[in-house]
Amino acid sequence: QVQLVESGGGLVQPGGSLRLSCVASGFSVDYYTIGWFRRAPGKEREGVSYISASDGSTSYEDSVRGRFTISRDTAQNTVYLQMNSLKPEDTAVYYCAAAIGSDDLVVVSTSFGVVPFGSWGQGTQVTVSS
Repeated sequence: QVQLVESGGGLVQPGGSLRLSCVASGFSVDYYTIGWFRRAPGKEREGVSYISASDGSTSYEDSVRGRFTISRDTAQNTVYLQMNSLKPEDTAVYYCAAAIGSDDLVVVSTSFGVVPFGSWGQGTQVTVSS
């Protein structure tokens, strides 16, 4: 059974940092592309960053490029999102998703190709506020 569990969210001041974790089970993160998405209050869900299964290539949306870093630990079957220089507009529920399955399918055009994400975690809240 495919499962994704996020953790690491919390309250942080502007300019601060957080690291989110996404622990995967039921599949290997080195076989399926993983992405981070977020949904801010009153807004649509949006993509944040993605890491390719094949070679670990990474892709970022303009809003976070240079501030966020996605990485993975295949031994731990975990994908991380290091978030630095956080801004109030980064406040959102953050979700990780995998390119496996077809539940709530979202197709994203990344720098390494078009990826359909079909398995989702429950999310972790990130609040950036002074």
